[in-house]
Amino acid sequence: MEPPSGPASRRHVPWSRLLLAVALLTFWTPPTTAQLTVETVPPLAAEGSDVLLLARNVEKNPLGYAWYRGERVDNTQLIASYRVDNNATTNGSVYSGRETVYPNGTLLIRNVTQRDTGPYTQLVTKKNLQTEIQTGHLHVHPVLPTPVITSNNSNPREHEDTVVLTCGSETQNTSYMWWINSQSLPKSTRLELSEDKRTLSVVAVTRNDPGPYVCEARNPVSVSRSDPFTLDVLSPVARPALQASNTTVTEREGPVLLTCLADENGVSIHWFFKGQSLLLAERMTLSSDKSTLTIDPVSREDTGDYQCEASNRGNSSRSDPLRLRVTWQENSRALGVGAITGIVIGVLLVLTPLAVLGRFIFLHSSCLTWY
Repeated sequence: MEPPSGPASRRHVPWSRLLLAVALLTFWTPPTTAQLTVETVPPLAAEGSDVLLLARNVEKNPLGYAWYRGERVDNTQLIASYRVDNNATTNGSVYSGRETVYPNGTLLIRNVTQRDTGPYTQLVTKKNLQTEIQTGHLHVHPVLPTPVITSNNSNPREHEDTVVLTCGSETQNTSYMWWINSQSLPKSTRLELSEDKRTLSVVAVTRNDPGPYVCEARNPVSVSRSDPFTLDVLSPVARPALQASNTTVTEREGPVLLTCLADENGVSIHWFFKGQSLLLAERMTLSSDKSTLTIDPVSREDTGDYQCEASNRGNSSRSDPLRLRVTWQENSRALGVGAITGIVIGVLLVLTPLAVLGRFIFLHSSCLTWY
């Protein structure tokens, strides 16, 4: 025979009965009342947009609503109130004409500005005349304009100047980013960002740093990127060389050509004579690019040291001096005067009587004796 079964009271309770008991306990748990809340839609508002302040968990069929600026109920800060039974709206002292209170308690603010940023408080009046109060916050951000990059130096000199680039005007809650040649900033000891990344410094700028540079301004509601900005880096000017077609020439001969040889294009040429800026005489002409000085004919006044200077908008370099020598005959005029004097004396000898001539010789001898 099989052993008798155990008493029924010691048997396991079926799972179905346990689940039913849990369900009954859950059903009889008193529900909790949801708390009134205020939700901003959209959460981050752009200036010029329309914003809703939504009343959540409002008791059904309340007597009315009221909205206030600030964090407390203050009749001096009343925007508007709404009575449900007769759909009547009463505007308050801070009503601007842009606000509307809907039957469900929602507040609409049209065309918001940054001045609308701040707390808003809703008062709900229930049927039993009890009230609920809740505060929400509206954050209005400006729509960023296109930033403009400005520089502290429009023509920096290579290896000498530090350039500071600034991205647009300063605004709150704005972050900044930079690109060079459409690439993010490389790691370099010569590139320095300010703490807020609004300014970028290029230390000891080189001819390899022209850019273009682009900056981006970003806030919670908008993103705006600048137009490309290019640096005009002025490189040092190499010393030009000065050549002459002839460095020794006889007066009234010519032409003599002095040529300034510069290694770089786009530089301007200036001439110097004896250390001073050259004043062109009628006998002097310059080529269209001023690199060649022509003297024709040459005068003894042209003797001296010549130099040419090559320059760009920020740097210049002057050539070594080149001496031009002009020769002439010092006694040519004296010889001409002596010849004329000899002819005159010869004529006098022919025409003057011997006695007069003797007297002239005597007087002349006397004079010589006196000296």
